[in-house]
Amino acid sequence: MKHELKDLRYQSRTYAQLHTLMNRVNEESIKSEHRKQERKKAIGIDGVTKDDYGKDLDANVANLLKRMKAFQYKPHPVRRAYIPKANGSFRPLGIPSYEDRLVQGAMAGILAEIYEERFSDSSYGFRPARSAHDAVRYVDETIMAKKVSFILEADIKGFFDNVNHDWLMKFLENDICDKNFLRYIKRFLKAGAMEGTERLESDKGTPQGGLISPVLANVYLHYVLDLWVEKVLKKRLKGEIHYVRYADDFLLMLQYESEAKIVMAELKIRLNKFGLEVAEDKTRILPIGRFRGTKEGFDFLGFTFYNTRTRLGKYMIGVRTSKKKLKAKKQAAKAWLKERLTKPVAETMRLIGKSMKGHINYYGVNGNARKIKDFYDYVRFACYRMLNRRDQKGRFPFDKFMRTWKFYVEAPHIAVNIWRIPMLI
Repeated sequence: MKHELKDLRYQSRTYAQLHTLMNRVNEESIKSEHRKQERKKAIGIDGVTKDDYGKDLDANVANLLKRMKAFQYKPHPVRRAYIPKANGSFRPLGIPSYEDRLVQGAMAGILAEIYEERFSDSSYGFRPARSAHDAVRYVDETIMAKKVSFILEADIKGFFDNVNHDWLMKFLENDICDKNFLRYIKRFLKAGAMEGTERLESDKGTPQGGLISPVLANVYLHYVLDLWVEKVLKKRLKGEIHYVRYADDFLLMLQYESEAKIVMAELKIRLNKFGLEVAEDKTRILPIGRFRGTKEGFDFLGFTFYNTRTRLGKYMIGVRTSKKKLKAKKQAAKAWLKERLTKPVAETMRLIGKSMKGHINYYGVNGNARKIKDFYDYVRFACYRMLNRRDQKGRFPFDKFMRTWKFYVEAPHIAVNIWRIPMLI
């Protein structure tokens, strides 16, 4: 299976359009997706779990492929659920049925191999061997080393809910000439959602929660933004322009304010053409960089970037956990600890240790030690206070707590190096 997918990269490099892709959604690829699925995943409207499907795997896969070849397979609507956002609102999430998850996974793997050869270097989200830290590092290095004086922050309003199906299919048809493969992508886009007992039709947007959504989103923004910046803006502007995108989060870093204003105006026109719009309250031009002094910073991928200086007085761009993210994480930790009041201490500490490790692994970048320790100390104190509440005597000895805490929770530290450029501090 891996060899077959790698062959797609060669074909994508060699040919403008790719043919005969549907035959790659076969017994091997479907069973491979089945093995990847987590047993504890939320179930879709079919109520089928991994264990249910695996009880008669061979027969189930054979039946699925038979229906697909006869075009009798139709994806179920996703089960609509909502998860809370940091601002108090809720983000809709679609939970696919089990069989749909397998087909989406197989098709997403094919698309990922095709487009990995075509996507821009400025795109970092949901791609192999690329991460949010790579995008953060790129922003840090660019502001430090290039002629950047202005940042254009922009946010696409409800991107995943507003992807235009017709435009997306045109983009895919530009690279893929397999009508059957494209036909099934269209079926997933049109599958809709079930919210309680009500079916919601889907005339735009991608199936959030689906395995195929990230790569489809990347395809859409590759044509809408990435190529536009590369082929149009960089050739028209006199000053430097640098661009980075992670999923639907992106930044434009420019040399001149006048050109930043032009780009902002044209960005709105560009997005509108493809059924998207900027969130006006989250879009602005900010002066920043070694040529521009400002105390204000900008946020990207959960970090705040700001002007500062080293201990030797040299300019540098600082990177720290954004206030918004830190506040949300503290609130989430406080609410979670409240729910753990009657749970076993060892299990609670193990989960805290796991969560704290994830936090450090993401936010533990150069220069962010203070914010890492801030969150670490907050959770430690909140945990100690929670354990004292559950103790009927009202006292949990601090020295005993610290021994337990240190056993389960690693100390805060810098986990990711984003300073490729030597720093004199």
